[in-house]
Amino acid sequence: MKQKLHILPIIILSQFACTSTWFAGNAIIESLTKKLDFGPEIISYVISSVQFGFIVGTLIFGILMIADRFSPSRVFMICAFLASISNLSLTYPQLNVGGLLLARFSTGFFLAGIYPVGMKIAADYYEKGLGKALGYLVGALVLGTAFPFLIKGSPFASHPDKVIMLTSGITALGGLLLFLLVPNGPYRVASATLKLSAGPKLFQNFEFKKAAFGYFGHMWELYAFWAFTPIAIQWFAIKSGSNISVSLWSGIVIALGGLSCAYGGILSQRIGSKKVALAALIASGFICLISPLLFSLPIYLFLVGWCLWGIAVTADSPQFSNLVASAVAPELKGTALTLVNCIGFAITIISIQLLGSLQSIIPITLLFIPLAIGPLLGVYYLLAKKNN
Repeated sequence: MKQKLHILPIIILSQFACTSTWFAGNAIIESLTKKLDFGPEIISYVISSVQFGFIVGTLIFGILMIADRFSPSRVFMICAFLASISNLSLTYPQLNVGGLLLARFSTGFFLAGIYPVGMKIAADYYEKGLGKALGYLVGALVLGTAFPFLIKGSPFASHPDKVIMLTSGITALGGLLLFLLVPNGPYRVASATLKLSAGPKLFQNFEFKKAAFGYFGHMWELYAFWAFTPIAIQWFAIKSGSNISVSLWSGIVIALGGLSCAYGGILSQRIGSKKVALAALIASGFICLISPLLFSLPIYLFLVGWCLWGIAVTADSPQFSNLVASAVAPELKGTALTLVNCIGFAITIISIQLLGSLQSIIPITLLFIPLAIGPLLGVYYLLAKKNN
């Protein structure tokens, strides 16, 4: 079935716009810590509160099968509006630490109705070529994640409040745009009834289990790498006496991952999603292990190495989503994607908090080595054979 040409671009644009709130608080964390008179130890809590909100949101959305029982475009729009409001609360003049963490938690909660639901909408439109479509879609998410850093590092919206207002505004606009221009897809099969046991039973499916556990290994590395990239770049800038923009380069590292997602999606059409995911896991895992060497390089070679890591660390993400969606029945795709996201993001909290704890114990040059655990486990599960 031939799709209308505007469908995929609108989904991509809306996904980019609505996920810009994800790291909006991280991009202005320095000004928030000064405003609240808090030390750097709050950074991992601010990051983890978004992840925790997303976990709770995806758990509730998954159990209630929201994306499979209701119009996903409507769910996407409502959650975009609520995420926008939650993000905007960071500009409140009397903001305290509790309010900050609550704002970040609620933003994460409503992102549960954006990221996996956006993938569900794409799956409803693209029965064939889903790996390519998800490559563009997750690439948009990665660019959305990088967007607050990029605008913070530019003269256009360098003030913290402008970063928040801009990301909140485009989030609301993205949600409205998708609702108005992207109706329910032709391959959507709605679940008429609530099946509370549907999620756990998915893990009895061997192909689903392989894809899910590969994704979990990928997630162990991804968000901890993103979260601590500004810290690594700032440390290197201070050490080398360089005046490079930490926000701008953090945004570039993350944004390059969006391009690799798109290219990985195109490549998956030729060699398959599994091979793309496997290659990306091996590459990023290797860089994890040699990361101490990057800190011994000149500043711009260090940045090149970090950019290559940013490219490798994300390329597998949409392909895992394709493998997950392809392994289950059409009426369970939304639940499957939401459940896998829920568990995957729970894992990110563990790795982020681990690096946050290790930060004061070991040299930063060794901080990123534990992230290699994720790619190693991901490769193991992707290559697993079914026991007859």
